[in-house]
Amino acid sequence: MASAPSPEVLRAPLVVEFPFTRSLGPVQSAFLTGLRERTVLGVKTKDGRTLVPPVEYDPVTADEIRDLVEVGATGTVTTWAWNHEPRRGQPLDTPFAWVLVKLDGADTALLHALDVSGPDAVRTGMRVRIRWAAERTGAITDIACFEAYEGDDVGEVGAHSGEFSEPVTGIVAAARLDYTYAPGRAQTAYIKALSEQKTVGERCPSCRKVYVPPRGACPTCGVATAKRVEVGPRGTVTTYCIVNIKAKNLDIEVPYVYAHIALDGADLALHARIAGIPYDQVRMGLRVEPVWTEGARFPDHYRPTGEPDADYDTYKELV
Repeated sequence: MASAPSPEVLRAPLVVEFPFTRSLGPVQSAFLTGLRERTVLGVKTKDGRTLVPPVEYDPVTADEIRDLVEVGATGTVTTWAWNHEPRRGQPLDTPFAWVLVKLDGADTALLHALDVSGPDAVRTGMRVRIRWAAERTGAITDIACFEAYEGDDVGEVGAHSGEFSEPVTGIVAAARLDYTYAPGRAQTAYIKALSEQKTVGERCPSCRKVYVPPRGACPTCGVATAKRVEVGPRGTVTTYCIVNIKAKNLDIEVPYVYAHIALDGADLALHARIAGIPYDQVRMGLRVEPVWTEGARFPDHYRPTGEPDADYDTYKELV
Protein backbone atom coordinates (compact mmCIF):
# COMPACT_ATOMS: atom_id res chain seq x y z
CA MET A 1 0.00 0.00 0.00
CA ALA A 2 1.38 3.39 -1.00
CA SER A 3 1.97 5.78 1.88
CA ALA A 4 0.26 9.16 1.95
CA PRO A 5 2.43 12.01 0.67
CA SER A 6 4.02 14.15 3.35
CA PRO A 7 2.63 17.69 3.69
CA GLU A 8 4.70 20.32 1.95
CA VAL A 9 7.19 21.99 4.28
CA LEU A 10 7.29 25.74 3.86
CA ARG A 11 10.44 27.54 2.75
CA ALA A 12 11.10 31.24 2.33
CA PRO A 13 14.07 33.57 1.86
CA LEU A 14 14.94 35.46 5.01
CA VAL A 15 17.24 38.43 5.55
CA VAL A 16 18.51 39.50 8.97
CA GLU A 17 20.16 42.90 8.72
CA PHE A 18 21.15 45.70 11.09
CA PRO A 19 23.71 48.54 11.17
CA PHE A 20 26.52 48.00 13.68
CA THR A 21 27.94 51.30 14.94
CA ARG A 22 31.18 51.43 16.90
CA SER A 23 33.63 54.08 18.02
CA LEU A 24 37.34 53.74 17.32
CA GLY A 25 40.25 53.97 19.72
CA PRO A 26 43.47 55.75 18.75
CA VAL A 27 45.00 52.70 17.03
CA GLN A 28 42.01 51.75 14.86
CA SER A 29 41.31 55.39 14.14
CA ALA A 30 44.85 55.88 12.83
CA PHE A 31 44.69 52.66 10.79
CA LEU A 32 41.44 53.53 8.98
CA THR A 33 42.32 57.18 8.52
CA GLY A 34 45.66 56.05 7.09
CA LEU A 35 43.88 53.89 4.51
CA ARG A 36 41.95 56.96 3.42
CA GLU A 37 45.33 58.65 2.86
CA ARG A 38 46.80 55.58 1.08
CA THR A 39 48.97 54.75 4.07
CA VAL A 40 49.01 51.35 5.79
CA LEU A 41 49.82 51.41 9.48
CA GLY A 42 50.68 48.60 11.83
CA VAL A 43 51.56 48.53 15.49
CA LYS A 44 54.85 47.36 17.00
CA THR A 45 54.91 45.09 20.06
CA LYS A 46 57.51 45.26 22.83
CA ASP A 47 59.35 42.27 21.36
CA GLY A 48 59.63 43.99 17.97
CA ARG A 49 56.84 42.33 15.98
CA THR A 50 54.75 44.50 13.65
CA LEU A 51 51.07 43.57 13.56
CA VAL A 52 48.93 44.44 10.53
CA PRO A 53 46.02 45.04 10.89
CA PRO A 54 46.96 46.71 14.18
CA VAL A 55 45.40 45.82 17.52
CA GLU A 56 45.40 47.73 20.78
CA TYR A 57 46.61 44.85 22.96
CA ASP A 58 49.36 42.32 22.30
CA PRO A 59 47.61 38.98 21.58
CA VAL A 60 50.50 37.14 23.31
CA THR A 61 51.21 39.25 26.41
CA ALA A 62 47.99 41.36 26.58
CA ASP A 63 50.17 44.48 26.92
CA GLU A 64 48.68 47.71 25.61
CA ILE A 65 50.46 48.73 22.42
CA ARG A 66 50.34 52.14 20.76
CA ASP A 67 53.60 52.45 18.74
CA LEU A 68 52.45 52.88 15.14
CA VAL A 69 54.62 52.07 12.13
CA GLU A 70 54.06 52.48 8.42
CA VAL A 71 54.44 49.35 6.29
CA GLY A 72 54.63 48.89 2.56
CA ALA A 73 51.77 48.78 0.07
CA THR A 74 53.43 45.69 -1.44
CA GLY A 75 53.71 42.25 0.05
CA THR A 76 53.79 38.48 -0.33
CA VAL A 77 50.93 35.97 -0.48
CA THR A 78 51.24 33.47 2.37
CA THR A 79 48.15 31.39 1.51
CA TRP A 80 45.03 31.66 -0.63
CA ALA A 81 41.67 30.16 -1.64
CA TRP A 82 39.76 30.60 -4.89
CA ASN A 83 36.30 32.19 -4.83
CA HIS A 84 34.57 31.05 -8.00
CA GLU A 85 31.22 32.70 -7.24
CA PRO A 86 31.42 36.11 -5.50
CA ARG A 87 28.51 37.08 -3.29
CA ARG A 88 26.77 40.40 -2.77
CA GLY A 89 28.98 42.90 -0.96
CA GLN A 90 32.28 41.12 -1.61
CA PRO A 91 35.23 43.17 -2.93
CA LEU A 92 34.95 42.03 -6.57
CA ASP A 93 31.99 40.92 -8.68
CA THR A 94 34.09 38.53 -10.80
CA PRO A 95 35.83 35.36 -9.53
CA PHE A 96 38.87 36.18 -7.39
CA ALA A 97 41.20 34.74 -4.78
CA TRP A 98 40.98 35.33 -1.07
CA VAL A 99 44.57 35.86 0.05
CA LEU A 100 46.54 36.40 3.22
CA VAL A 101 49.19 38.98 2.40
CA LYS A 102 52.18 39.77 4.59
CA LEU A 103 52.89 43.37 3.69
CA ASP A 104 56.52 44.43 3.52
CA GLY A 105 57.60 45.38 7.02
CA ALA A 106 54.80 43.40 8.73
CA ASP A 107 55.01 40.16 10.69
CA THR A 108 51.36 39.17 10.32
CA ALA A 109 49.14 38.79 7.26
CA LEU A 110 46.17 40.86 6.07
CA LEU A 111 43.11 39.15 4.51
CA HIS A 112 41.78 40.66 1.30
CA ALA A 113 40.87 39.89 -2.32
CA LEU A 114 43.37 39.35 -5.14
CA ASP A 115 42.26 40.23 -8.66
CA VAL A 116 43.72 37.62 -11.05
CA SER A 117 42.50 35.83 -14.14
CA GLY A 118 42.09 32.42 -12.54
CA PRO A 119 43.34 30.01 -9.87
CA ASP A 120 46.33 29.07 -12.06
CA ALA A 121 47.54 32.66 -11.74
CA VAL A 122 47.77 32.49 -7.92
CA ARG A 123 50.54 30.92 -5.88
CA THR A 124 51.88 31.11 -2.37
CA GLY A 125 54.90 33.41 -2.36
CA MET A 126 53.75 35.61 -5.25
CA ARG A 127 54.36 39.34 -4.93
CA VAL A 128 51.33 41.64 -4.86
CA ARG A 129 50.49 45.28 -4.23
CA ILE A 130 47.48 47.25 -3.06
CA ARG A 131 45.05 48.60 -5.62
CA TRP A 132 43.53 51.62 -3.91
CA ALA A 133 39.86 52.52 -4.31
CA ALA A 134 39.21 55.64 -6.37
CA GLU A 135 37.12 57.13 -3.55
CA ARG A 136 38.30 56.47 0.00
CA THR A 137 36.36 57.15 3.19
CA GLY A 138 38.41 55.57 5.96
CA ALA A 139 37.38 51.92 5.76
CA ILE A 140 38.99 48.58 4.88
CA THR A 141 37.26 48.90 1.48
CA ASP A 142 39.67 51.77 0.73
CA ILE A 143 41.85 48.84 -0.33
CA ALA A 144 39.87 47.84 -3.41
CA CYS A 145 41.88 44.61 -3.72
CA PHE A 146 45.40 43.34 -4.34
CA GLU A 147 46.94 42.81 -7.75
CA ALA A 148 50.01 40.97 -9.02
CA TYR A 149 53.23 42.96 -8.81
CA GLU A 150 56.64 42.30 -10.36
CA GLY A 151 58.64 45.16 -8.80
CA ASP A 152 61.23 44.91 -6.05
CA ASP A 153 60.58 48.11 -4.06
CA VAL A 154 58.95 47.79 -0.66
CA GLY A 155 57.59 51.31 -0.25
CA GLU A 156 57.64 53.33 2.96
CA VAL A 157 58.49 51.39 6.13
CA GLY A 158 59.18 53.07 9.47
CA ALA A 159 57.77 54.83 12.51
CA HIS A 160 54.63 56.94 12.05
CA SER A 161 52.91 59.40 14.39
CA GLY A 162 49.44 58.21 13.41
CA GLU A 163 48.34 61.83 13.15
CA PHE A 164 46.15 62.90 10.24
CA SER A 165 43.80 65.79 9.66
CA GLU A 166 40.10 64.98 10.17
CA PRO A 167 40.65 61.51 11.67
CA VAL A 168 38.00 58.81 11.39
CA THR A 169 36.54 58.29 14.86
CA GLY A 170 33.72 55.82 14.21
CA ILE A 171 32.35 53.39 11.66
CA VAL A 172 28.98 51.92 10.73
CA ALA A 173 29.12 48.37 9.38
CA ALA A 174 26.01 46.75 7.90
CA ALA A 175 25.68 43.24 9.30
CA ARG A 176 23.53 41.07 7.03
CA LEU A 177 22.66 37.39 6.81
CA ASP A 178 20.76 35.99 3.81
CA TYR A 179 19.42 32.47 4.05
CA THR A 180 16.48 30.23 3.23
CA TYR A 181 14.38 29.37 6.26
CA ALA A 182 12.48 26.07 6.46
CA PRO A 183 10.27 25.96 9.58
CA GLY A 184 9.91 22.17 9.56
CA ARG A 185 6.87 19.94 9.88
CA ALA A 186 5.55 21.23 13.21
CA GLN A 187 5.89 24.94 12.50
CA THR A 188 4.62 24.53 8.94
CA ALA A 189 1.36 23.16 10.38
CA TYR A 190 1.31 26.03 12.89
CA ILE A 191 1.77 28.68 10.18
CA LYS A 192 -0.85 27.11 7.90
CA ALA A 193 -3.34 27.02 10.80
CA LEU A 194 -2.72 30.73 11.43
CA SER A 195 -3.78 31.44 7.84
CA GLU A 196 -7.18 30.01 8.87
CA GLN A 197 -7.18 32.17 12.02
CA LYS A 198 -6.51 29.18 14.24
CA THR A 199 -3.66 28.51 16.66
CA VAL A 200 -2.42 24.95 17.04
CA GLY A 201 0.19 23.44 19.32
CA GLU A 202 1.47 19.91 19.87
CA ARG A 203 0.96 17.78 22.97
CA CYS A 204 3.84 15.88 24.53
CA PRO A 205 2.94 12.18 24.87
CA SER A 206 4.93 12.02 28.10
CA CYS A 207 4.19 15.12 30.22
CA ARG A 208 0.94 15.95 28.32
CA LYS A 209 1.85 19.62 28.03
CA VAL A 210 0.79 21.56 24.91
CA TYR A 211 3.49 23.74 23.38
CA VAL A 212 2.79 26.76 21.15
CA PRO A 213 4.42 27.38 18.74
CA PRO A 214 5.26 23.68 18.34
CA ARG A 215 8.85 22.63 17.67
CA GLY A 216 8.30 18.95 16.91
CA ALA A 217 9.73 17.86 20.26
CA CYS A 218 8.95 18.51 23.91
CA PRO A 219 11.52 20.96 25.37
CA THR A 220 11.11 19.35 28.79
CA CYS A 221 11.02 15.61 28.03
CA GLY A 222 12.94 15.64 24.75
CA VAL A 223 10.49 13.27 23.05
CA ALA A 224 8.93 13.81 19.63
CA THR A 225 5.52 15.46 19.49
CA ALA A 226 2.94 14.90 16.75
CA LYS A 227 -0.57 15.23 18.23
CA ARG A 228 -1.93 18.64 17.26
CA VAL A 229 -4.16 20.59 19.64
CA GLU A 230 -6.05 23.77 18.85
CA VAL A 231 -5.67 26.35 21.63
CA GLY A 232 -7.11 29.79 22.37
CA PRO A 233 -8.16 31.95 20.75
CA ARG A 234 -8.40 33.77 24.09
CA GLY A 235 -5.61 33.94 26.60
CA THR A 236 -4.13 35.60 29.67
CA VAL A 237 -1.35 38.18 29.94
CA THR A 238 1.33 36.60 32.12
CA THR A 239 3.88 39.43 31.98
CA TYR A 240 4.57 42.43 29.76
CA CYS A 241 6.79 45.39 28.98
CA ILE A 242 6.09 48.95 27.84
CA VAL A 243 8.03 49.91 24.68
CA ASN A 244 9.07 53.57 24.55
CA ILE A 245 11.55 53.51 21.65
CA LYS A 246 10.14 53.51 18.13
CA ALA A 247 11.61 50.83 15.89
CA LYS A 248 12.66 51.71 12.36
CA ASN A 249 10.08 50.76 9.69
CA LEU A 250 7.53 49.77 12.36
CA ASP A 251 4.36 51.85 12.01
CA ILE A 252 3.32 51.69 15.68
CA GLU A 253 3.25 54.77 17.86
CA VAL A 254 5.03 54.58 21.21
CA PRO A 255 4.44 53.82 23.95
CA TYR A 256 2.89 50.41 23.32
CA VAL A 257 2.82 47.13 25.20
CA TYR A 258 4.39 43.81 24.27
CA ALA A 259 3.26 40.89 26.39
CA HIS A 260 3.60 37.17 26.99
CA ILE A 261 0.18 35.60 26.51
CA ALA A 262 -0.80 32.13 27.70
CA LEU A 263 -3.49 31.01 25.29
CA ASP A 264 -6.24 28.89 26.82
CA GLY A 265 -5.15 25.25 26.63
CA ALA A 266 -1.45 26.04 26.04
CA ASP A 267 1.41 25.34 28.44
CA LEU A 268 3.79 27.89 26.98
CA ALA A 269 3.22 31.64 26.61
CA LEU A 270 3.79 33.36 23.26
CA HIS A 271 4.45 37.05 22.77
CA ALA A 272 2.28 39.63 21.02
CA ARG A 273 1.30 43.29 21.12
CA ILE A 274 -1.56 44.50 23.31
CA ALA A 275 -3.86 47.27 22.04
CA GLY A 276 -7.39 48.49 22.59
CA ILE A 277 -6.51 49.62 26.11
CA PRO A 278 -4.30 52.44 27.49
CA TYR A 279 -0.77 51.15 27.94
CA ASP A 280 -0.77 51.98 31.63
CA GLN A 281 -3.84 49.82 32.22
CA VAL A 282 -2.32 46.59 30.93
CA ARG A 283 -1.72 44.17 33.80
CA MET A 284 -0.84 40.61 34.62
CA GLY A 285 -3.91 38.38 34.47
CA LEU A 286 -5.65 40.54 31.83
CA ARG A 287 -7.85 38.38 29.60
CA VAL A 288 -7.29 39.09 25.89
CA GLU A 289 -8.36 37.91 22.44
CA PRO A 290 -6.74 38.19 18.98
CA VAL A 291 -7.58 40.88 16.44
CA TRP A 292 -7.05 39.85 12.83
CA THR A 293 -6.70 42.14 9.83
CA GLU A 294 -7.92 41.10 6.39
CA GLY A 295 -5.45 38.85 4.59
CA ALA A 296 -3.07 38.64 7.56
CA ARG A 297 -1.41 35.33 8.48
CA PHE A 298 -1.15 36.14 12.19
CA PRO A 299 -3.03 38.35 14.67
CA ASP A 300 -2.27 42.05 14.40
CA HIS A 301 -2.61 42.42 18.17
CA TYR A 302 -4.57 41.24 21.20
CA ARG A 303 -7.27 43.27 22.97
CA PRO A 304 -9.11 42.90 26.28
CA THR A 305 -12.10 40.56 26.28
CA GLY A 306 -13.91 42.29 29.13
CA GLU A 307 -13.75 39.17 31.29
CA PRO A 308 -12.60 39.33 34.90
CA ASP A 309 -8.83 39.01 35.33
CA ALA A 310 -7.49 35.49 35.66
CA ASP A 311 -6.42 34.32 39.09
CA TYR A 312 -2.62 34.33 39.50
CA ASP A 313 -2.56 30.64 40.42
CA THR A 314 -3.94 29.75 36.97
CA TYR A 315 -0.94 31.15 35.11
CA LYS A 316 1.90 31.45 37.62
CA GLU A 317 3.77 28.51 36.06
CA LEU A 318 3.88 30.41 32.74
CA VAL A 319 5.29 33.71 33.99
